Amino acid sequence: MPTQAHAYAAQSGESPLAPFNFQRRDVGPGDVSIDILYCGVCHSDLHTARGEWGGTLYPCVPGHEIVGRVTAIGGDVTDFAVGELVGVGCMVDSCGHCPSCEASEQQFCETTGMVGTYNGTDTISGGHTYGGYSDHIVVKQDFVVKVGHDEKDLAAVAPLLCAGITTYSPLRHWKVGPGQKVGVVGIGGLGHMGIKLAAAMGAHVVAFTTSPDKVEAAKALGAHEVVISKDDAAMAAHANSFHFILNTVAASHDLDRFMVLLRRDGTMTLVGAPEHPHPSPSVWNLLMNRRSLAGSPIGGIAETQEMLDFCRDNGITADVEIIPIDQIETAYARMLKSDIKYRFVIDMASLKQQPA
Repeated sequence: MPTQAHAYAAQSGESPLAPFNFQRRDVGPGDVSIDILYCGVCHSDLHTARGEWGGTLYPCVPGHEIVGRVTAIGGDVTDFAVGELVGVGCMVDSCGHCPSCEASEQQFCETTGMVGTYNGTDTISGGHTYGGYSDHIVVKQDFVVKVGHDEKDLAAVAPLLCAGITTYSPLRHWKVGPGQKVGVVGIGGLGHMGIKLAAAMGAHVVAFTTSPDKVEAAKALGAHEVVISKDDAAMAAHANSFHFILNTVAASHDLDRFMVLLRRDGTMTLVGAPEHPHPSPSVWNLLMNRRSLAGSPIGGIAETQEMLDFCRDNGITADVEIIPIDQIETAYARMLKSDIKYRFVIDMASLKQQPA
């Protein structure tokens, strides 16, 4: 039978998130039911809840950085058992049979498009999907991943399901590794993960920031060098030298300042989605040195599992601040001011203290 879920939801783009009850579907043959222990707070949550990207379906229950414990499995489930620690990221369904899905690149599903963990079309129950700001979730086993970190680290694992895979995927795709000079632009929720991951992959990591007060913090994350990107001389000293640059900044800015830092055949990949378009980069900076400008979203399910295993093996988690769910609006306000190092995570046990 369907089960009642307790959650926090936005009823409109202007209303604050507040307690909300709804029905989760019954556990089907291929489903996994998960008691949500922690849910990370992504900037996408705020944009969607506020209707800033358009197309928000209300009530909106955000949250796609989910870690929890399996409480029930369907009869056809073979990869998971009750009691296991698991994660759910940004998607919960796709067509399953197009070339991208067959390659475990479900984020690029060519038939239906991926189904978002929240604000997506619910292909099973109808209506739209509700995310991780809730006490439990029911997900197809094909979109659940195993968490191998110690249970004491679960809160810091949650952001890996979005911020982690968003930065891991391009680093892997462009084959970042030893002997390479890699730049990471921006030191926030995404950037701090990019620094940790690139360093663990063996690259020489240079962090770029506009804030001098972030220099020591970037080095503590694993950056070998830190450049203040407003300093023309410091930027010029790195011209034509980078194999790869991961640009995590989600605000419109001058891409040419970084394009000229790439060496021959170097690539800068954008993972941040700005509210307003970037100024168009100079074609000449692309032509010269055969440079490339690319973009990358999240990774597929197999790559997400690979990322979690890599982070487990290398002792990598996100730097987090744990909050009760009734502080979500305060967290959103602080996010807008970049007043967080580097990711908020909701302790979902706090939901039990909220009105039913």
